[in-house]
Amino acid sequence: MKLGVFTVALGDRGAEEAFKWLSGRGVQTVEIGCGGYPGRAHCDPVELLENPAKLDAFTGLLKQYNLTVSALSVHSNHVHPQKEVRDTAAEHFTLALRLAQKLGIDTVVTFSGCPGDHDGAKQPNWVTCAWPPDYGEVLKYQWDEVLIPFWKKAAAQAAEYGVTKIALEPHPGFCVYNADTLLRLRGAVGDAIGANFDPSHLFWQGCDPVQAILALKGAIYHFHAKDTNINKANTAVNGVLDTGSLLGLENRSWLFRTVGYGHDAVVWGDIFSALRLAGYDGAVSIEHEDAFMSIEEGLEKGIRFLKETLLFESPAQAWWA
Repeated sequence: MKLGVFTVALGDRGAEEAFKWLSGRGVQTVEIGCGGYPGRAHCDPVELLENPAKLDAFTGLLKQYNLTVSALSVHSNHVHPQKEVRDTAAEHFTLALRLAQKLGIDTVVTFSGCPGDHDGAKQPNWVTCAWPPDYGEVLKYQWDEVLIPFWKKAAAQAAEYGVTKIALEPHPGFCVYNADTLLRLRGAVGDAIGANFDPSHLFWQGCDPVQAILALKGAIYHFHAKDTNINKANTAVNGVLDTGSLLGLENRSWLFRTVGYGHDAVVWGDIFSALRLAGYDGAVSIEHEDAFMSIEEGLEKGIRFLKETLLFESPAQAWWA
């Protein structure tokens, strides 16, 4: 596996400064935002696609600092009920595919998206329960009429640009939010659909990331290293479905944390061992979203933690067996 960082956290500085800072701390690979929610701080696909000299300079920086690109990320709601939102997401997705082809990258990270509850809806409608039966009708519409048809077309488009791995990040608020929904979409669309596995979104739902990883064997295309701390007192009162501000540190049921600050090295060691059992040997990309730490401190602590817990080398021959 390779130690990586999602560079969006360093969006306050240019690409060269970010790459130099990461390389100097032993990072091997970077995940780069090129549109959608992550923005384009280090990688404007329009600029790079239209100017070969700038594209060469960009790839030159990566080579200079001994970095590879694990994936281009363009997290968006591709099936948003508002056409203007969908159109922007489609534009950013296509640009990401085109740039991935230029860079020789086969993986693009994004979200599955979430439609509304009917053709005339204005906002997404994320269904979280099976009753009353109205919600079953909403899910049928979302999956059969919107989500599956969209991703079949998107997978075909990705293949035209040599992108064989669409790594959807299971995330509450979107139709794909756990192992079961990821596998459902993959079963309907095909192997182009896989997971950008982020344990932080599973921890607070009550999932065991190890079991989820094993359930997704062969379907994990990218990995985010981000932790979650569960506030047991607040959860005991209100449960885990928390719509309060992510900055409400004292009142939330859970908060995103730097790896090691929600679960210890034993838990993360089990996760990395499960990844090996599941056949994943790619990037482990730190995503910093810890409100208790500065960006640099959070990244530095995460990098140090992963250097001790990540499995970098191939397994030894079992001479003892």
